[in-house]
Amino acid sequence: MERHNAIHQLKKVLDISPPILKILLSTDTVESKRHQIQIYLYEKLSMTRDKDGGIARLEWIVMRDSVNAVLNILSRRNEQLAGHSLLQYINTILFSKKTGDFISPSPGFIEELRHLLKGVMGKSGIYTVATPAFEKYEGQRAARLRSVDLSRMMRNAEKFMDRYDCGLEDEIIERRQGNRTRIMDFFDAVPSDWAKWGWHVRNAIRDEDTLAGLIQLTEDEYQGVRMAREQGVPFGITPYYLSLMDYEWGTGRDAAVRAQVIPSPNYASAVRHMRDISGESMDFMMERDTSPIYGITRRYPGIVILKPVLTCPQICVYCQRNWEIKDVDAADVAIGKDRLDAALQWIEKTPEIGEVLVTGGDPFILPDAQIFYILERLSAMNHVQRIRLGTRTLVTLPQRITDELVQGISRFHVPGKREVLVVTHFEHAYEISPEAMEAVQKFRRQAMDVYNQLVYTFYTSRKFESAFLRNKLRLIGVTPYYTFNTKGKEETRDYRVPIARLLQEQKEESRLMPGTVRTDEIVFNVPRLGKNYLRAWQHHDLISILPDGRRVYEFHPWEKKLELADTYVHVDVSIYDYLRRLTEIGEKRKDYKTIWYYY
Repeated sequence: MERHNAIHQLKKVLDISPPILKILLSTDTVESKRHQIQIYLYEKLSMTRDKDGGIARLEWIVMRDSVNAVLNILSRRNEQLAGHSLLQYINTILFSKKTGDFISPSPGFIEELRHLLKGVMGKSGIYTVATPAFEKYEGQRAARLRSVDLSRMMRNAEKFMDRYDCGLEDEIIERRQGNRTRIMDFFDAVPSDWAKWGWHVRNAIRDEDTLAGLIQLTEDEYQGVRMAREQGVPFGITPYYLSLMDYEWGTGRDAAVRAQVIPSPNYASAVRHMRDISGESMDFMMERDTSPIYGITRRYPGIVILKPVLTCPQICVYCQRNWEIKDVDAADVAIGKDRLDAALQWIEKTPEIGEVLVTGGDPFILPDAQIFYILERLSAMNHVQRIRLGTRTLVTLPQRITDELVQGISRFHVPGKREVLVVTHFEHAYEISPEAMEAVQKFRRQAMDVYNQLVYTFYTSRKFESAFLRNKLRLIGVTPYYTFNTKGKEETRDYRVPIARLLQEQKEESRLMPGTVRTDEIVFNVPRLGKNYLRAWQHHDLISILPDGRRVYEFHPWEKKLELADTYVHVDVSIYDYLRRLTEIGEKRKDYKTIWYYY
């Protein structure tokens, strides 16, 4: 029965393209079928380039992209890279005598195949109106009709953005004042304590029972923190950041804030599993292979990362460096003066380095004097033209941004000679607060820029959610800089979003915003090599679709026109499973219907 259902389901989808179905149902060899389908697709591309066959121009582009995607997937080279042959898989389902000879296709696989073939046949169905009304006219009449269309687009965007809350709204500010009072009462603190960043670090919430005494937790949240602590996974939330969460669970407003720091049971168990099979190493970016000396990471010709400290005031669940980050109260969180000096000396003796990113961990967990020491040493190197300070304290601990710290840092920012700038990490507009805005403004008043790196997770990926954040960031003086795809680490699977969703967000939602707001680049971090810019198809290829519906991509290194560096093969998140999760939190699948056609 299972085999019969699989064949019936598959034939129904393949019937979207009768010519391809006919080839696949023949008794020819797999190689012969591959050749015939390739000829059919090449001829289809060739014919439509000569004449569009009555297909709307934009539908033709979807068709062209879909055809190229199928041709990529049929490539024997790509089958070898992916370790899977979609063609052989389909052939096995159609002709195998026993169910045990194949893995039944998942709903995700069926949906991927359905949309691919609809695209190939020029029937994607993503366009509801054939031709906009304004295109039929000229002059002012065309302009007015176009203006009506543009207003409709913006109203639709605003309808989505109106669902999200920013922490600068009066009602939210008032509610958080109540949260602050409740938390101070719990710790027997006074307002002068709350104003001191050291108090927040000393009183970081580090266990499930303390957390449950301060906000309502779900059973999963409680167990996730408990499991993390039992397994030695760093965990900590500053009282300030806790005040950004709603006391009551289930409001939906603070989902991204909670998910930022409260590990799930899946995360905690996956971290334990990864440690069991690979020791302490969960180094997805393979920083050990790009570290010429302790405390330094180098992936690019003119930039290095300097890591003077290996902890943060609070720990992000999906941290890229969770393999080396330690609890904030650990004894060896700073790398030590000898190692720090050796790293600084290495930079001094490497004149090709023009820019240094000081990160960690979070360097602002260090005392002012140590921060100034690092800046003084770097500023004495004539070849260092730019110093980036990577810190999340503006978001998680704005009390750390004191006048003394900012004025001390500003001494090293010399226009025309050396730039010092701050890169922070706002994840959601609900994290923005008057305190965070003031922390940003302290740097801006000293003529130093503040940039934002967003990690695009499931909890920030609803329609126009990130566009809303970018707009609010610009209003408080922060420039959107990078949007990172969540790392393909097994323990972060609850956070991961299909690459197609990042492309869709940038080209449909972000695109509606002014250019000053959409200044960030969407990137995929290739292990060992560095950033791959997702915006252009020239930088990656879809090479397969697995039976469970996950796409397999080949990412090109940034050096590809400079040196013969290797490519990287990545198995993505299932689009079908991602959309299913969205519907579970109240999203409408139809609002994301174009996602299948981003390759």
